[in-house]
Amino acid sequence: MSGIDDPDRIEVLPVLPSLDIDETQGFYTTLLGFGEVVYRADDYLIVRRPGMELHFWRTDDRTLCERTSVYLRGGGIGELHREFSARNVPTLSAMTVRPWNMEEFHIHDPHGNLLRFGRIPKR
Repeated sequence: MSGIDDPDRIEVLPVLPSLDIDETQGFYTTLLGFGEVVYRADDYLIVRRPGMELHFWRTDDRTLCERTSVYLRGGGIGELHREFSARNVPTLSAMTVRPWNMEEFHIHDPHGNLLRFGRIPKR
């Protein structure tokens, strides 16, 4: 057995800081398409879209957000960039092939968390 139904599968799920859970939920569900709110409390949020799940915890320390990042890698990154462009995500960067031979783009969320997306360049 392999894949998502494998009970022995190990997933990596980032837990990012948030200065305001309401603002975080709005940004990720409206602009980034994480339409499924799995869990919501005053101090914790879990959002999901197909193949991705992010967790957030409430903090008052902006510097934690500004020094936090997550890297999401996979072949569907080009389509994701087109989707985010169509949604007019304000901090969306261009797709760029980096010196380490990854085609990448990035987004900063409203609190400063950096989301980096990458894939092996198509030939």
